[in-house]
Amino acid sequence: MGMDPTLSTINASLQEMTGASLPAPKDLQDLEQQLSDYINHLIQFDFNRLVQLLYRIDISEARLKQLLQLHPQEEAGKLIAQVMIERQLEKIKSRARYSSPADPESKEEKW
Repeated sequence: MGMDPTLSTINASLQEMTGASLPAPKDLQDLEQQLSDYINHLIQFDFNRLVQLLYRIDISEARLKQLLQLHPQEEAGKLIAQVMIERQLEKIKSRARYSSPADPESKEEKW
């Protein structure tokens, strides 16, 4: 049984951005856990890399601070992983919405 295409896309883009070699996740929860472990490692050992990664994925610092304050009992790595996955899902939906269903054979730009 293959991986869900959306899950596969999220996993591939996160691996590309993080440079981390995460095993193929079984499901979204598995991906979240792997990403959470990776983020917790960055929090402890390479915080600057985490900051760069959040910037690259386009996650608002203000939103992240608010989320961490609203859920002080939650593990930071888990919350950040959820936001990263959520952001990737938004990008996938946005690309799908704005990709042209026009004839792929046509080389003309559609306006």
